[in-house]
Amino acid sequence: MKIAVLNAGGDCPGLNAVIRGVVLKGDRIYEHEFVGVKDGFRGLVEDDIVPLPRQHVRGLSKVGGTILGTSRVSPFVDGRTDRVKEVLAKHDIEALVAIGGEGTLTVARMFHDDGINVVGVPKTIDNDLSATDRTFGFDTAVSIATESIDRLRTTGEAHSRCMVVEVMGRNVGWIALHAGIAAGAHAILIPEVPVTRDQVCGWVQHAMDRGRAPVVVVAEGFSFPGEDQQASSERTDTLGRRRLGGIGEQVTRMVEERTGIETRNTTLGHLQRGGVPSSFDRVLATRFGTAAVDSVSARRWGTMVALQGIDIVNVNLHDATSALKSVPREQWDEAAILFG
Repeated sequence: MKIAVLNAGGDCPGLNAVIRGVVLKGDRIYEHEFVGVKDGFRGLVEDDIVPLPRQHVRGLSKVGGTILGTSRVSPFVDGRTDRVKEVLAKHDIEALVAIGGEGTLTVARMFHDDGINVVGVPKTIDNDLSATDRTFGFDTAVSIATESIDRLRTTGEAHSRCMVVEVMGRNVGWIALHAGIAAGAHAILIPEVPVTRDQVCGWVQHAMDRGRAPVVVVAEGFSFPGEDQQASSERTDTLGRRRLGGIGEQVTRMVEERTGIETRNTTLGHLQRGGVPSSFDRVLATRFGTAAVDSVSARRWGTMVALQGIDIVNVNLHDATSALKSVPREQWDEAAILFG
């Protein structure tokens, strides 16, 4: 069988490990032939398809980024998949492995509904995909954020300052919650839980009164109760979504004005998804890749590989993309007893 491998959307630590797992097992066990789609769905629309032999993927499990490139280009021309089917047929491609987050896997689901043989692999540092306990990339992002907060704490302590750290996550707070707990933050602000300005300032003041340098971790999608929209720039990505960011600076100004405590903001941004993947993500991504080629070989079209407990399973793409996986209130409550 000739199989195309594609990753789309944002880059993510572990992408190359998935590609490696797919190709190595597919070649060795099933004798499949592989090609790569360059730069996400752009490659399907513009017919940018390259050979993907096993020698091209050796040693990739520890390499960051993606050898295939990525983009947020929509694959639909006039709302149809005719062009995609044309390119697949031209190259005699029988199946597609689509590695991506909510947007990419929603497109994969639409491909399946329109008769294209596709299997999905969950990819996002945000950990917001339904039907899987973890997505690869999340552990790396949390590790980077945790180390960064640890470093910022030392400079905060040296100057008796409050440090505000803005992390990624879009509309969910998984990175903020896990990194905040790991680094011992005095407040964690996430989109799922309403927190007032008085509460934040109270936690900061209490930590300062105890002789600590307060640390506030805020997810980029957080907003205070009563505010109509999240902090963002005027620019949008190619999918029309506003680019979130700026809530960290808002919290910084608010804390300093209300408490008089010198406060500094750091936005970690793309540092969280750059560089080499953690050991956990290398293993999970490899398992996802090998399981994906098993699914293709078994013709489990319209499914996504997922982690449930310690097992890799198949779930329906419709189930995987039906809703964002948000942080349960009880998990934030567990952390909140340590605030202030």
